[in-house]
Amino acid sequence: VQLQASGGGLVQAGGSLRLSCTASERIFSTHAMGWFRQAPGKEREGVASISWSGGRSYYADSVKGRFTISRDNAKNTAYLRMNSLKPEDTAVYYCAADSTGYGYPMRGDYWGQGTQVTVSS
Repeated sequence: VQLQASGGGLVQAGGSLRLSCTASERIFSTHAMGWFRQAPGKEREGVASISWSGGRSYYADSVKGRFTISRDNAKNTAYLRMNSLKPEDTAVYYCAADSTGYGYPMRGDYWGQGTQVTVSS
C-alpha cells in the first residue's frame, strides 16, 4: 500500500499551505484518512482526520478553526488546508489511512512518507 504526501514547504507565520495525500483506490475508498505531525523532540500527534465517506471530520484543539481536512474520492486524494500558520505548527506531517473508516480516534494502518512544514516567525 502506498500513500504519497506532498505540499510541504517553508512559509511565514500567518501564511497558508495545502498538503495532499494520494492513495490507491482500493485503500482510499474504504479507509478514513488522517494527518499527523511530529515536531523535533516531540511525539507524533493527530492533527485532523476524515471518515471514509467524508461525512465526519475531527481536529486537534490546536488547529481547530485554522486547518481543514477534505477528501476527493474521485481522485483518491485527501487534503489538509492549513491557514494562519504559526511557528509551533512546524513539524513533519504524515498522512495515514485508517481501516476502521471512522476517523476517530485518530489512528493509521498505512502511512505515507512525511512532508516537512516549516513556519518562520
